[in-house]
Amino acid sequence: FGKMFDIKFQNEKGQSEIAWQTSWGLTTRTIGVMVMVHGDDTGLVLPPRVAPLQVVIVPIFSKKFTIEQAAPYCESILKELEAAGIRCKFDDRTLYNPGWKYNHWEQKGVPLRLEVGPRDVQNKQARMVVRHSGDKEDISIDGIGAALATKLDAIQEAMFTKAKEARDSHVVKVTDWKDFVPNLEQNNLVLTPWCGGEFQEWEEKVKEQSREESLQARGEDAEDEKTATSVAAKTLCIPFDQPELPAGTKCIISGLEAKCWCLWGRSY
Repeated sequence: FGKMFDIKFQNEKGQSEIAWQTSWGLTTRTIGVMVMVHGDDTGLVLPPRVAPLQVVIVPIFSKKFTIEQAAPYCESILKELEAAGIRCKFDDRTLYNPGWKYNHWEQKGVPLRLEVGPRDVQNKQARMVVRHSGDKEDISIDGIGAALATKLDAIQEAMFTKAKEARDSHVVKVTDWKDFVPNLEQNNLVLTPWCGGEFQEWEEKVKEQSREESLQARGEDAEDEKTATSVAAKTLCIPFDQPELPAGTKCIISGLEAKCWCLWGRSY
């Protein structure tokens, strides 16, 4: 890639060199997928393992409970969380009120928020708010580092399970062409019998025919030239985990004997 695109840099000696690169297929698209899958109307919802900031501590200060009074308590929580390996921050800014800070960190997708008010200090606790579910719980500061580390693992698992269930609910097995495009129109991924990747002409046929039928179903003559994606189906992958393929099963488009199940979808 460095040679192909003439990507160069200046080394310590002031000489121009071509950059060494690798390509693992992990691009900014993965970030986009994460935002689309987990985000909501409030903003980002980040899985704990990739969140730059996992916990934010927000003091609820007032004239009777000043930031100077809240700070030592919040900083003691911060130290315990850091000792537990948690990426965290104490938001001690006085320019913004607590409500503004709640909204700010929710938009940024921080998995956990700890709210600390005068009653929390008195009861040696903090109010824990979970970003992805909105759940709220009062939690003791005794052993809070280990407790939140466990909670973050639970959030990670819950978010993955929710996303996987949503994905799986949109995977539809289709063996008859008449059901192919209607399922695409319902934003589904379509799993079909397939004659194999060596038959590229039949893959092109699927793209062409699915585009025509989709446009017809929508009452459109052609795709907008300005659109970045197409209504045509494309192969996504041949899943490693293959459902049973009964002998004699025919490919959904060619009528040839199917060799595997193939997953189809659209670009979004």
